[in-house]
Amino acid sequence: MNAGAPILAGLRVVELSAFVAAPLGGATLAALGADVIRVDPPGGGIDIDRWPLHGGSSLYWAGLNQGKRSVTIDTRSEAGQRQVSRLIAAPGEGGGIVLTNLPVQGWNSYGALSRLRPDLIMVVITGDRDGGAAVDYTVNAAVGFPWLTGPEDHDGPTNHVLPAWDGMTGFLAAFAILAAERHRRLHGEGQLVELSLADVAMAMAGHLGLIGEAILEPVPRGRFGNDVYGTFGHDFGTRDGRRVMVLALTPRQWLRLGEATGLSRALSEVESRVGADFRKEGDRWAHRKELCTLLDPWIAQRDLADVRKTFDRHGVLWSPYQTVKQLVAEDPRASLANPMFAEVAHPGLGTFLTTGSPLRFSAAAPVQPRTAPSLGEHTEEVLREFGLEP
Repeated sequence: MNAGAPILAGLRVVELSAFVAAPLGGATLAALGADVIRVDPPGGGIDIDRWPLHGGSSLYWAGLNQGKRSVTIDTRSEAGQRQVSRLIAAPGEGGGIVLTNLPVQGWNSYGALSRLRPDLIMVVITGDRDGGAAVDYTVNAAVGFPWLTGPEDHDGPTNHVLPAWDGMTGFLAAFAILAAERHRRLHGEGQLVELSLADVAMAMAGHLGLIGEAILEPVPRGRFGNDVYGTFGHDFGTRDGRRVMVLALTPRQWLRLGEATGLSRALSEVESRVGADFRKEGDRWAHRKELCTLLDPWIAQRDLADVRKTFDRHGVLWSPYQTVKQLVAEDPRASLANPMFAEVAHPGLGTFLTTGSPLRFSAAAPVQPRTAPSLGEHTEEVLREFGLEP
């Protein structure tokens, strides 16, 4: 690898996609230097105007397509289908890769495309394993998290706003492409890789012990508001109206929290009175309400700046709650002080702070944050590059 080149330079992926998971997979690869060519119908796909909008243009679309080349081709026509098929199957060591979450049948099936290029790699994202319709929010409803989210006394499910399964699936799709491409380099074989949002959610629930717990424990887990299940973590209010999240996941963190607040002795007295060992996460969890009763007034008597100074000096595990506005206004991690960010001019949207890849490699050049293309911007360029008629 040339240290002056991005780590995925030379990799070419054709993306046929919409919404979050597949576009995120492509954007993840593009941020590391891959040539990702997104193909949309003329006028844009079903996500071209998805909210949030600014000035009539989609910030969502721009964020998920940074660094890609945009091609518009009408795949409802046979001529358009032939063009895209030839683009996917174009020769080249790093090409012959397609990423999609759109229906695959007929001309764009793995069988049809692999006849044009036998070493084709195709990653297909679906909602359910059997191809049934499902999106992040329906998968989340099915896997049980809405019954664990929200205030303790809330009646009914509570959705959260982060499309977690889309995000995990998008990153896994990028991983799948790299794994399949490695296999192709070693063995000369392409392959079809299938990945569903539902399977990603089920796998994560299994890794976190939720499925085993549901099978083995007679009583289902409840919801616990802003308490972090099984350990000590809670939100508290400061004197100046801000809220902070305070955690102690390890014995050392618990010790530092007591030292920072001057409550070590009082916390030890609770420990002795209830017969607990607060070096253990489970004991801190079981007696969390009493612990919060001690910590709550200490934080409530201080402004956020005082809490920050004391907690940071003692190495407490904590964070202020921030709106996204406060994040970009106050937090240096979301600023030009973080090399992952750059000020980028986006067509139709303006110039704003834009992220690159969070990965940092010692032996390859980073790719600077880039704009998303305007729809169809590279159509003629790409088609001529691969010997196709515009």
